[in-house]
Amino acid sequence: MSRVPVFVLSGFLGSGKTTLLERLLTESVNQGLRATVLMNEIGKTDTDGNILEGKSEMIEKLLDGCICCNKKSEVAQSMEKLLNLDPDVIFIELTGVANPEEVADSLTEPQLINQVYLEKVITLIDSEHILSYNSIFESDRELVRTTRRQIEVADTLIVNKMDLVSEAKRQKIDKLLKKQNSTSSITYSTYSDVDVTSLFQPINTKTKKVRVRIKHSNHREHHHEHPPKSFTKIKSIRLPVPTATSSHRVEKFLKKWKTDLLRAKGYVELEDGTYLMQHVMKRVSWTKSTYHGDHYLVLIGLSLDESKIKEDWNAFFSEIRA
Repeated sequence: MSRVPVFVLSGFLGSGKTTLLERLLTESVNQGLRATVLMNEIGKTDTDGNILEGKSEMIEKLLDGCICCNKKSEVAQSMEKLLNLDPDVIFIELTGVANPEEVADSLTEPQLINQVYLEKVITLIDSEHILSYNSIFESDRELVRTTRRQIEVADTLIVNKMDLVSEAKRQKIDKLLKKQNSTSSITYSTYSDVDVTSLFQPINTKTKKVRVRIKHSNHREHHHEHPPKSFTKIKSIRLPVPTATSSHRVEKFLKKWKTDLLRAKGYVELEDGTYLMQHVMKRVSWTKSTYHGDHYLVLIGLSLDESKIKEDWNAFFSEIRA
């Protein structure tokens, strides 16, 4: 069964994510694609989900917490519910204080890594307030870092509410965004009114030209296709761990990619058993695990050189066997 593409909608509170999601769901119908949605809100009350009722076959909601913090453990369970509907595409709308790279991390959990992949991160910008974020959040530097990261990792930037700003402010915003993210496309809009058809082009190429539908005995259609190519800056690379190694050697390998590596995790066999390894920035933790599946390591970073990493990884284990 093929992996399902996932679009992540990011951006601070009030930037227009739900309005854009409505447009994406409408276009999904126009394209003949079955779409499902995972929504996350900080409060205990769902305010945006009700707007979308009837526009998607299923909406999963994670309330009263951030999807990348205290709700992270529930992501896999929610995603599995959506995958049971055999969707062509999944949209994840993040709460305004969520970090997209944390969600990319969640998609590499053992029960998801072979079923989904990150297609694209779309970050919406509130043009009225973006230039003031540093002063608005002066007392919370972590929030400043989060809003900055939402810009840095985006594959597509949509600057919304342009009817509320002047041309001079638009130029300042453009300069700021290009400084923080020089490679992604920037679109200016009002009410999230953008042409979303191009976002579906990679999916259409795979689903309509390559996919062959085979009906199984339970009458559900399963999709078979060539391994999909991700079109996002946030790359996740899965590396098999074919034999036991040492924690020191693994950490030494990870340090080679520290400029581009955001995080790494996986189940690694050491001399005294299986361990869950988690690497975030400079922090590395090893936890004894009862995991019994295939051992692997996942590297998550910006524009990682996959061929070089895999080449060095193979050489790494060749040295162990020698």
